[in-house]
Amino acid sequence: MTEAYIYDAVRTPRGKGRKDGSLHEVTSVALSKTVLNSLKERNGLEGHAVEDVIWGNVTQVKEQGGCLARTAVLASDLDERIPGLAINRFCASGMEAVNLAANQVKGGAGDAYIAGGVEMMGRVPMGSDGAAIAVDPSVAMDMYFVPQGISADIIATEYGFTRDQADQLAMESQRRAAMAWEEGRFDKSIVAVKDINGLTILDKDEYMRPGTDMQSLGGLKPAFKEQGEVMPGFDKLALMKYPHLEKINHIHHAGNSSGIVDGSAGVLIGNKEFGEKYGIKPRAVIKQTCKIGLDPTIMLTGPVPATQKILKDAGMAISDIDLFEVNEAFASVVMRFQQAFEVDPELINVNGGSIAMGHPLGATGAIIIGTLLDELERQDKETGLATLCIASGMGAATIIERV
Repeated sequence: MTEAYIYDAVRTPRGKGRKDGSLHEVTSVALSKTVLNSLKERNGLEGHAVEDVIWGNVTQVKEQGGCLARTAVLASDLDERIPGLAINRFCASGMEAVNLAANQVKGGAGDAYIAGGVEMMGRVPMGSDGAAIAVDPSVAMDMYFVPQGISADIIATEYGFTRDQADQLAMESQRRAAMAWEEGRFDKSIVAVKDINGLTILDKDEYMRPGTDMQSLGGLKPAFKEQGEVMPGFDKLALMKYPHLEKINHIHHAGNSSGIVDGSAGVLIGNKEFGEKYGIKPRAVIKQTCKIGLDPTIMLTGPVPATQKILKDAGMAISDIDLFEVNEAFASVVMRFQQAFEVDPELINVNGGSIAMGHPLGATGAIIIGTLLDELERQDKETGLATLCIASGMGAATIIERV
């Protein structure tokens, strides 16, 4: 089978997903255009250079609707003969775009693809698409639906994680992210966002709070306690499904959960012939991909079974992986991964994660693949695994190896 190589990976800085965020006046199409044009320019792509642009995006309404991928292609400097495909696998949309592109290349369906995603959470609010699993009682009740924050607290309760442990992980994420920016570890991949006059709007992740300490985190109220205990009583619903839990321990808050941000990222994937045609060298090979489904109530434990599956499919062991990127949707997600595999925390999210820098839903999967590749190169290591939990009970993972 043909190998699928990563030739390049870029991302925008992540802006606060609020009206006072630096990217609030930038549209989803414009931010996607920034990434697509960067990949074109950096790699000298001309004409019908790639078979397709596969673009992850979770909230596909308003400016993010109508096959955003195709709109972004037409708005960019890419050839109009390149089509576009918008996909949604919730938080793993950007990763699924990369995995789908890689498997298309492996199967011979085109020489190259651009894959990634975008989410403008400050402009198109999460949940504004009115998902049936959340708003249709005939579906939600049968599925024992609870919001993701409650699911994260269920994980903490089920596996014995404390508030202090979660806050410690969050503080470390902030420390690592600040260090990574100070040392220029993201420089290779960051594409500054500029206005129509070429003036820089944002060139650094702005959600970070490097001064975070245990005292400041300790002063934050649990974000999902009232939602779970009072109205509409999601804790009772969860305990109906998990009667062995006496009470849900609400440990998550704004400081140890992922940030709401705007951002975009893209990965250039192709076969050997594509690289030879454009005179560019592959940086890594996409060795294995996977996706799984699981319990939709606890919902966010997907990185564990996804990692088990991808390692089995690849004929590998956890010890074969040099570095890990586990999306920090909530602190308990990463702690459960560490617990399940007994992985050294120093090998996971080396440069911080979504707690510190934010989680632009449709883009994060592509972001962490690029971050993983950059860090493998920086440390001169070979193999990395990236994985995410996914809303409604799914998981996804990707294994890359440096060339």
